[in-house]
Amino acid sequence: MRLLSAGGIVAVLGGCKGLTSSGRSAAGASDTTRSSAAATPPSTVAQPSDWFKDPMPFIRRGRAGLESRLENMRGTITPNSLFFVRNDSTGVNVDAARWRLSVEGDAVAKPLELSYDRLRNLPSRTIVSYLECAGNHRSMFDLVNGRAARGTQWGTGAVSNGEWTGVSLRDVLELSGITGDAVSVLMIGLDAKSPEGGFRRVLPVEKAMHPDTLLAFALNGETLPKDHGYPLRALVPGWVASSSIKWLSRIVVSSEQIWTRNNTTSYVLIGDAYPPEGEALGKVITAQVIKSALALPWPAELSPGLRRVRGYAQSPTGPIARVEWSVDSGQTWSDSTVHEPQVQYSWARFEFMWDAEPGEHVVMTRATDAAGNTQPEEIPSNEKGYLFNQPVPHPVRVKYRAAARKGN
Repeated sequence: MRLLSAGGIVAVLGGCKGLTSSGRSAAGASDTTRSSAAATPPSTVAQPSDWFKDPMPFIRRGRAGLESRLENMRGTITPNSLFFVRNDSTGVNVDAARWRLSVEGDAVAKPLELSYDRLRNLPSRTIVSYLECAGNHRSMFDLVNGRAARGTQWGTGAVSNGEWTGVSLRDVLELSGITGDAVSVLMIGLDAKSPEGGFRRVLPVEKAMHPDTLLAFALNGETLPKDHGYPLRALVPGWVASSSIKWLSRIVVSSEQIWTRNNTTSYVLIGDAYPPEGEALGKVITAQVIKSALALPWPAELSPGLRRVRGYAQSPTGPIARVEWSVDSGQTWSDSTVHEPQVQYSWARFEFMWDAEPGEHVVMTRATDAAGNTQPEEIPSNEKGYLFNQPVPHPVRVKYRAAARKGN
């Protein structure tokens, strides 16, 4: 790690000037370039601001999103009011009474159109799953490895954990008569000002037909909030959040591989370590990677003494089995307590007790899942800074105790 080997704690703390929990730093360019405004679809109404929810509890990342402050979270489920937001243009205010979901393409025998009421009357299920932006931890490519990446300079809070209720995408595809030669399932949102006239991503048919791939209409027991895709969004557990299209209105099922901006030039690992795949400039991103982060402000400030330090860890390939922590740049590691249960695709809470001495410190965590996957010491860089998952060196200042006042 560059910052730990060249300058140690001082370098990490110096690097923090570009990434603070106040969100006052200048964010990098967005993951995506903005397209010119398209005509507002008939099922939407005007939206005057970037977000519907109160942005105050978040770190604002330009107009691209609202980064969650992990230190404000207490339980396993992220409250809707604290759930991170990532948009590719602005939020969409959809009139559910006029909204329709269309399913079409050369690999469906019975193209259909579903109203909101009809969709909600289909058999539903509830899944607990974390949702994480592909660019979460992006700023660490620069702060830790000294290789800045393009895109919104997210810290560690472009991730949240929720209880999602909806209809299996598989059930809807079967209603449309999906054929045996189906290869690709393209999902398109109503955010017409986003690139390509609506943000979109392609799923391989195998993932689309997985029973846990949802068309979600509720989050944490409430109607899906507008910022999170009301009236309907996809949820693809374990995959990068860009796969979980918000304000979903159109599904195209094709007998051929579909290529779009978001699997050729964006949401693609572009770099020397990633040979091109098909029409993509590199390796197309699908699943997330194992990560962990402390639930502390960046940088953090603590009082000396025995302190309980909390955090969150998540993996797309299984429950978290172990989270270790270190205060000596990874020379030695100690086990934290990982809390159970970990339901379905949920992240895990962990905590440890630290006898914090006054001074400047760097605290690191390293997660391992039940399949044996562990956060690596180093990963190759990629042009747009996706999937950073090295242990994060979190700067912590432990205050000196104030000197006791002498009596008169």
